[in-house]
Amino acid sequence: MDLKDQLKNLFPDHVEKKTVSENSNEPNIWIQDDPMICKYEKRKGKPITIIEGYTGAQEDFKILAKDIKTQLGVGGSFKNEMIIIQGDYRDKIMEILKEKDFKVKRVGG
Repeated sequence: MDLKDQLKNLFPDHVEKKTVSENSNEPNIWIQDDPMICKYEKRKGKPITIIEGYTGAQEDFKILAKDIKTQLGVGGSFKNEMIIIQGDYRDKIMEILKEKDFKVKRVGG
């Protein structure tokens, strides 16, 4: 008997809720028609990748920023309706966004 079965015996009325990670096939972020812009800059000599042009809800854009940062394993922030990722990860970010059915346009270099 595994842990789930034991918990079902202890709490028979409990209804299991699915988390976002379990529903990865269902889109939970609003997909837009216009392409998002993915560009590269240097600030104070350090490379950064900027993603902008999202027209959906700000909370969805924050979720997208967190997802990109965790998949890449890098730091970054969300400011002024832009996602700022530390390092030059344009190609990887564009792949991640295309997997999520976003249209992406590469700007610069």
